[in-house]
Amino acid sequence: MAGPIEHGQLFIGGTLTDPAAGPGGDVIDVVSPHTEAVIGRVPHASRADVDRAVAAARTSFDSGVWAGLPPAERIEVVTRIKDGILARHEEIARMISAQNGSPYSWSVLAQALGAVMVWDSAIAVARGFHAEERRAGVLGPLIVRREPVGVVAAVVPWNVPQFVAAAKLAPALLAGCSVVLKPSPETPLDSYVLAEIAAAAGLPEGVLSILPAGPETGEYLVGHPGVDKISFTGSVAAGKRVMEVAARHLARVTLELGGKSAAIVLPDADLDAAVAGIVPSAWMNNGQACVAQTRVLVPRARYAELAERLTAAAGALTVGDPLDPATRVGPLVTRRRRERTLEYIAIGQREGAKVLTGGGRPAGLPTGWYVEPTLFGEVTNDMRVAREEIFGPVVCLLSYEDEEQAVAIADDSAYGLSGSVWTGDVEHGLAIARRVRTGTYSVNTFSLDMFGPFGGYKDSGMGREGGPEGYAEYFEQKTIHLPPAG
Repeated sequence: MAGPIEHGQLFIGGTLTDPAAGPGGDVIDVVSPHTEAVIGRVPHASRADVDRAVAAARTSFDSGVWAGLPPAERIEVVTRIKDGILARHEEIARMISAQNGSPYSWSVLAQALGAVMVWDSAIAVARGFHAEERRAGVLGPLIVRREPVGVVAAVVPWNVPQFVAAAKLAPALLAGCSVVLKPSPETPLDSYVLAEIAAAAGLPEGVLSILPAGPETGEYLVGHPGVDKISFTGSVAAGKRVMEVAARHLARVTLELGGKSAAIVLPDADLDAAVAGIVPSAWMNNGQACVAQTRVLVPRARYAELAERLTAAAGALTVGDPLDPATRVGPLVTRRRRERTLEYIAIGQREGAKVLTGGGRPAGLPTGWYVEPTLFGEVTNDMRVAREEIFGPVVCLLSYEDEEQAVAIADDSAYGLSGSVWTGDVEHGLAIARRVRTGTYSVNTFSLDMFGPFGGYKDSGMGREGGPEGYAEYFEQKTIHLPPAG
């Protein structure tokens, strides 16, 4: 990017328009985590802007201009959005890498093309969806009808902005809802590309607004009485606050929150295959992923062997400029995030964990919010580094005595979002997958497929995104009773 990207308007109701505060209002400076220089500026949406966006969404929904269309017509428009993202996926990937430090190779696959896959899967689910179902009731025939929930507030985080936006926007729009999307203030630039694509696709006026803003405006949005449903992705603390605020007007809520997922390596596992699979899933997106496999559980008899291999693999990860295709670990999104990660590394050492590799700032990178890929050994599950979500490139290696203890350690967490098992016997791995209490699980791989429901147990959230289950979150259920035959 040659110079800072300047946006002076907000996308409200399908049109770029001046913010309510005018040209002199609050501005978000988007800072590169690599150079620490400002790379963009956008308006900071205010409460008045939220009021305008919700009013536009309310009008468009209540009028039926979008919800009243045949599903096939909505699918056509949403397909054009998906195609527009695909056509510009490299531009989107570069922009996200510049904003949040994701390695470009990962941004292409997970940030941009991953978002396309989410749109694709939602479209496929919508094609097979039936709004009405006839049932034989006890007292007479029934029609069970599914109707769009209404106006949706979609709040997305900075770590995977397009992927998470797609997980919310695609099913909501296909269901017939109108949406106010709030991107994170750390990563708002790619949302303007999405706005351009949505406008060109032919969404009716009022159906989509995009309001970059911080937590205070976000809280005002989720508490707005004109909002029928909130879909939120973020921290546990913020998710609990969303529930409190939404309860004031009983808005429906879907929450996708944090994780501290465990990768269980069984005694019969191929360690080469396990390391090859665990490393990218543990340090993905610089460790800034809620599904990252940040606890690696290994039998005590194979601990030294796996520790040596993981240490070598983590130490070999190329750290540097996120826009360099060779980079595998980039900078953390903000200075505050880097300092928090370094603080956790110090906590782990005080608790008795041993740094096997990493643990500080990479040599040769005096600028940027970098932390070395770090592997802790000799970790026990009562340590803070094993229990709390660090959201940085820090992974813990824990040993276990037997399979029962491995499952117990995996489940001994406030979270339940993801996990994996590595074994020479897939059927045995499947048995482990059925036991661990977590929302998604992988056997001898790591995957996140939005044809299935994604979400968490315990503090990892409530509700699901993806698949028919995630699509159903954007509908209300209505039962219609018909007179008995004769």
